[in-house]
Amino acid sequence: MKADVIVIGAGIAGLVATVEIAQSGKNVILIDQEPESSLGGQAWWSFGGLFLVDSKEQRRLGIKDSYELAWNDWKSTSSFDRKEDKWGRKWAEAYVQFAASEKREWLRSYGIRFFPVVGWAERGGSLASGHGNSVPRFHIVWGTGPGIVTKFVERMQSYVKQGLVTYLPRYCAEHLLVKNETVYGVEGSILKASSAQRGEASNRIIVDSFSLKAEYVVITSGGIGANHELIRKNWPERLGKPPKNMLSGVPEHVDGKMLEIAEHAGARIVHRDRMWHYTEGIKNWNSVWKNHGIRILPGPSSIWLDAEGNRFNAPNYPGFDTLSTLEAIQKTGYDYSWFILTQKIIEKEFALSGSEQNPDLINKRISEVLKRAQSGAPGPVQKFLDHGEDFVTALNLEDLVQKMNQLTETPLLKVEHVISQIEARDLQLANKFTKDLQLAAMYNSRKFLGDKLIRTAKPHPILKAENGPLIGVKLHILSRKTLGGLQTDLSGRVFNHQNNFIKGLYAAGEVAGFGGGGMHGYRALEGTFVGGCLFSGRTVGRSIARGE
Repeated sequence: MKADVIVIGAGIAGLVATVEIAQSGKNVILIDQEPESSLGGQAWWSFGGLFLVDSKEQRRLGIKDSYELAWNDWKSTSSFDRKEDKWGRKWAEAYVQFAASEKREWLRSYGIRFFPVVGWAERGGSLASGHGNSVPRFHIVWGTGPGIVTKFVERMQSYVKQGLVTYLPRYCAEHLLVKNETVYGVEGSILKASSAQRGEASNRIIVDSFSLKAEYVVITSGGIGANHELIRKNWPERLGKPPKNMLSGVPEHVDGKMLEIAEHAGARIVHRDRMWHYTEGIKNWNSVWKNHGIRILPGPSSIWLDAEGNRFNAPNYPGFDTLSTLEAIQKTGYDYSWFILTQKIIEKEFALSGSEQNPDLINKRISEVLKRAQSGAPGPVQKFLDHGEDFVTALNLEDLVQKMNQLTETPLLKVEHVISQIEARDLQLANKFTKDLQLAAMYNSRKFLGDKLIRTAKPHPILKAENGPLIGVKLHILSRKTLGGLQTDLSGRVFNHQNNFIKGLYAAGEVAGFGGGGMHGYRALEGTFVGGCLFSGRTVGRSIARGE
């Protein structure tokens, strides 16, 4: 079987690349080892947040953003400091320019629309020249991840009907075909049909083999998020010791094997030690895949304690600096931490990452979204309160700490120590000014209308009974994104170990560090993962369409 282009991986980067190539009239074979039920990959499970700069949504909320501010935030966050960062930095600059110009209208041309309130992720909590978004830039898509995926699946399927795209699920790539330093195809195994639903493990029963040839091969196979052994192998010392226990934020098939296959064919991998894992993971009470974890998207008010009950210092507050907090947790010698909060905080501030945890946004019903402003926790959050093994509630702090200690092998929390810290925090609320930097950040966040309406509770004493009951949440490390990968130029062409292009080989999405082998550097600004897949898939598709 032969085509102009073979795309390996039917996630969102692969779908976008396929659509862009087919649009030019070239023939594409799109292969993926998973069944058709998993079409769209990890983007389907995402919250659907996208990084945009100086958008209409921002301007309506009085947010003053600009390319210059966003690029300064990106450079300060990424901390590019290696010679291998050359191409990642170029990709980063191109991506921020895209986010500040045609990204929004390009997505709207596919029928993708945005929730009117912009979120403020990765707030930094340090200096203006440090990590974080200076302003809210997290634009939530109506329909969340599926709202993005569906539009590109529909376009891809239209090209299938036209005979320009051949989609082959259950085709597992195992080798790239290479001759004279040129990649000209791929071979592997055809797997037995599977009735596994999206995210569920599918069989690995081989029923046949295949060999496909093309002028171009594009790798869009994703990262290593479910391969905990590989994560620990690549874990950087700067983040402390790798966690003994992790939850998986992605299904089992996200194992990074295509990276190894590409490397065997001569491709260059950079920044293996750069990765993005969340610190607010909770065990899914209704799991889809093995070790399934969900991330809490917290507002800024919860009290965050380490395993021994010590409050974290700035900038390690909920939603401020993910990797700084990850480092702080790992250097305690334990791989878990705690939230303590009130009923008022959980009602206003808790959201859960993942499309399946946000049915109101998936259904695009503003009436359902408005219910979040009513009393009571959102429905999906309440289910975790009712069924989640990481949640405990109590009417007083003594009972709460006792219940929290029952969730660990060794009871490390001391009631007196926890009470003294929260009492000291509550005393600061007598004035609207404070020396407690977390409270100061909360006051600051409520100056932004979006946070005041739906994301930041009015500061209140944690220990006052009228604000309860009290809630304790055990938080786990949640594996998620690969920030390094195959190094590519600005067209998506893959480099070899001698820093030359491998003719015929391209890469996009997470497998390429979302572009250049690492456009995020050490840290991300959020809304840039699905967005990075969209941009790199689009860029590679258009490069091949032009014959570059």
